[in-house]
This record gives sequence, C-alpha cells and structure tokens, in this order.
Amino acid sequence: MKYLLDTHLLLWAAGNPARLPAEARALIDDADNELFFSAASLWEIAVKRGLGRDDFRVDARVLRRGLLDNAYGELPLASAHAVAIEGLPPIHRDPFDRVLVAQATVEGITLLTADTMVGQYPGPVKLCR
Repeated sequence: MKYLLDTHLLLWAAGNPARLPAEARALIDDADNELFFSAASLWEIAVKRGLGRDDFRVDARVLRRGLLDNAYGELPLASAHAVAIEGLPPIHRDPFDRVLVAQATVEGITLLTADTMVGQYPGPVKLCR
C-alpha cells in the first residue's frame, strides 16, 4: 500500500517516534508499505520554522535527506494538485493540509494523519489514533 504522511507524522517519525499513534507506527514499520513525503510538508516546515514556531524546529533540508535515506518517496507539488484544492470541501483552512489532501486524491495515495480535521475529508485519508 502507498501512504503519504502528513507533516506532523513526518516530524514525529523522524524525531519523536513515541508521539506516533500506534496505528501509524504499525503502517510506517510495515516493510510492504511504500511511504511518501510531500514537498508541501517541507515547505510548511521551512515556513513555520522561519516564523519561530516551537513545534517546527527541524531543519527541512536535514529532514529531507533523512527521509530519502530511509527510502521515502518524494512527492513534488504539481499544478494538478494545486487545482484539485478547489474541489475540496471547506473543512479545514490550513493550506498545507489542504494541498496534502489534494495530492493524495490526485495520486491515489492514502494520506495518513493524526489530525481530526484532516481526517474528515472524503477520499484517501486515514485518521490514525
């Protein structure tokens, strides 16, 4: 199965695995699954780190290298993803989360999230608790 991890799951998997919900940890640890990260997540981390957010202290360049070294696939942001945002219901206003949902939908990859707001989107979104 192919899974796109949302930004917080990426941060937790890389720096604080104890924070991962058990279901997410099991899916991430399953060698049969293909794991992906989005360029949008690295963009979000870089922006929020630049704003001084305490929950975004990691250097996006270091995280990217670590994800690639651990066989995560990189999902670039494409125009098809950007225009797909328009078709999403107005559940959540965070543009980074909305682009992750759009990417998962366009690419047919299940988005893993621990965010209950993101978990409300229809389509390939799995809320891990």
